[in-house]
Amino acid sequence: MRFRCRTAVGLAALLALGACQRGAPPATAKPRVALVLKTLNSPFFIDMQKGATAAAEKQGLDLVVQAAEREVDVDKQMQIIENLVQTGVKALLVTPSGSREVVPAIAKANAAGIPVVILDTKVDPAAAAEAGIKTVTFVGSDNLEGGRLAGQQMVQVTGGRAKVAVLEGIPGHETGDSRLKGFKEAIAKSPGIAIVASQPANWERDLGFNVFQNMLQAHPEIDAVFACNDMMALGAVEAIAVAGKLGRIKVIGFDAVDDARKAIASGAMVASVAQFPGEMGRVAVESAARILKNETVPDDQRVRIELVTAATLAPPAAGAARP
Repeated sequence: MRFRCRTAVGLAALLALGACQRGAPPATAKPRVALVLKTLNSPFFIDMQKGATAAAEKQGLDLVVQAAEREVDVDKQMQIIENLVQTGVKALLVTPSGSREVVPAIAKANAAGIPVVILDTKVDPAAAAEAGIKTVTFVGSDNLEGGRLAGQQMVQVTGGRAKVAVLEGIPGHETGDSRLKGFKEAIAKSPGIAIVASQPANWERDLGFNVFQNMLQAHPEIDAVFACNDMMALGAVEAIAVAGKLGRIKVIGFDAVDDARKAIASGAMVASVAQFPGEMGRVAVESAARILKNETVPDDQRVRIELVTAATLAPPAAGAARP
């Protein structure tokens, strides 16, 4: 009898506890947002991740960051995006490895009702229109204007006379295409500047070294280089050093990563166009947070750019007023 009483009391207590638990509000999970980068083997995208991670913590979001090993691995990036769509993330932030190739993956996100934010590289507008896909906002630099800054600097440092080699990004890639277009527009007014070689090096340092080494062998008259990113520019600097021409060939890059800044300070490079990838990551995550609250965000959000030279890296003279 005593045993039955204790059992009845125990069951009653468990039922009461269960009723209390059912009545209590469930623990609120942070909304899960995914950032898909081109690669994490680049200082540029590492900085973008840092900016996004800090913003996610501030906004109360659970940020998942994934990337292919190489920027040229479009298929891997597509697979990553499709897998994340299947897991049901609340928002998707993407730096497209291919402006056109990414469209089918975005279409799957659209079909699942997942808002998409694009960073750094725009989706090809014709391909997007044909597929009927939608993205909420673009966050990135004005690559066309950045290319113009690089071209203007090339004219200045060469006195308007140079035999230029160009290291392009990935063919058909909006980012590199815009930078190259802006560069060509800026040097067009200087007939003494001629592009004698132009070839893709897929944004990679090792390939930049190999491609420029071949260029220099075929065109020993080259005395200037424009690389559409710093990784390729730094590869070119290594090839220049091997050729014994360090400091005699003017190199301008794009991104102003730490190694490029060091090369500028040493005289191995003359300039680079600075982007602010950490700021891109921050703005993209903040935009995702607003989207999840049903707030509107601008269609196009541009992050600042600026030219970095030895003069801008130099500390101000003693007693000089600081801005």
